[in-house]
Amino acid sequence: MSTVTQAYVKKQTVGRKRKLALLLPGHNEELIIATTIRSAMSAGQRPADIYVVDDASDDKTRKLAIELLGRDHVLTVHRSGKALAVKKAIKKFHIEQRYEWLHVADADSIFCPDYFRIYRGKLNSKYVVALGFVQSLRGNWISTYRAFSYTYGQHFYRRLQALFGMISVFPGPVTSFRTDILSKVELTGDSLTEDFDVTLQVHRKRLGKMLFIPSAVNYTQDPQSFRDFRKQSMRWYRGFFQGIRAYRIGLHRQPIDIGIGLQLLQTLVFLLQITVLVPIVLITTHRWAVVPTAICIDFLFTGAIVMLAAAVAKRWNMIGVLPYYYVIRAAEVGMYFTAFFEVIILKRFSKPIVGWDTGGNRRYRLNASALKDVA
Repeated sequence: MSTVTQAYVKKQTVGRKRKLALLLPGHNEELIIATTIRSAMSAGQRPADIYVVDDASDDKTRKLAIELLGRDHVLTVHRSGKALAVKKAIKKFHIEQRYEWLHVADADSIFCPDYFRIYRGKLNSKYVVALGFVQSLRGNWISTYRAFSYTYGQHFYRRLQALFGMISVFPGPVTSFRTDILSKVELTGDSLTEDFDVTLQVHRKRLGKMLFIPSAVNYTQDPQSFRDFRKQSMRWYRGFFQGIRAYRIGLHRQPIDIGIGLQLLQTLVFLLQITVLVPIVLITTHRWAVVPTAICIDFLFTGAIVMLAAAVAKRWNMIGVLPYYYVIRAAEVGMYFTAFFEVIILKRFSKPIVGWDTGGNRRYRLNASALKDVA
C-alpha cells in the first residue's frame, strides 16, 4: 500500500466510517471481472469503495481490475481459496476499521441498476447480515431452470425464513456483513461452501438479526453444460452436508435447526413417496390408473408455479423449463443423496480444499441478450 493510501486509511480509521465496501474475490476471472466492476459502479457503488482480491490468477484478472480501480484497490494473494482470500483482503484494506458494512460478491456479479443505492437505504444497526436477491443471467436451458428455482425459492422460502429468523444460507453473490461481527466468524478453507459455513456460525453464535432485501437483485452466471452443472451442484450438496455434520444441525433448539430440519424432511418424504408409498399403493390396490392421474395433477400444479414465477420475474422463457423439469429434479435428488452418503456415511470431504468453482465453462463473456433483464 502506498504512503498516500496509508495516510488516507489512518485518517479514515479515526474518523467516521463509510457505509459500505464491496469486495470481489476471484480466480481467473478475466472474462467477466471488468464487466462486474463496471456494473457495480453503474449500480451506485463508488470506485473508491470497491476492492478486488485476486487469488493467484494466471490470466489478466489482476491487470483488468487495476485498470479500473487502481493498484491500491487490488490485492493478489498466494493460492488460498475464496474464504481465506477474503480474510486476507479484509485485513489488507482495513475494512473493519473503515466501513460499517462489507458486501462480498462473486466476480461474475451483474448488479441491477440501483442495487447499492437500495442496499444502503436498507442497512441499519438492527441487523448483522443483509441479503439481496440472486437471479440467473439469460443463457441456456440450465440458466432457465436456475432462474425458476431462484425465483420460487427466494420469493417463497427465503421470505418465510427471514420472517422467522432462520435463513438457511447467505448466498455468496448478495450478502453483506456488519463489520463488527467479522472478527467473530472464522473464514477458513475447511468447507466446500464457505457461505453456508459462515451462515451456520452466525446462527450458532447468535450474532444477530438478518435482513432480506428482495428488490436488490444480483444476476450471476450459471454452468453452460450438464457436466459443470453437476460439478457445481455436487460441491453445494457436499458443502451442505459438511455444515450439517460440523454444526450438528438438528441437535440444537435454534430456529436454523428447525428450518434446515424441515428441508431435510421434505426431501426425505419425497423420496419415500416415490420409492415406498407409491409402490405399496399400487401393489395393494392394483389401481394402476393412479399413476398417470397423480402425474397429471402434479404436472398441472408445477405448471401453475412455473407460470407464477415467470410472471413475477417477467421472464416468460421460464415456461420452457416444464418439458425437462422432472428430469433435472430427479438428477438433483440423486446428487443430493450421493453427497449425503459421501459426507455423512463415508465421512469424506473432511480436509480443507483450496479451489474455485470457475473451471470448465463456468465463466463466459456476456452479450446483449444475457444482460436484457438487468437494464
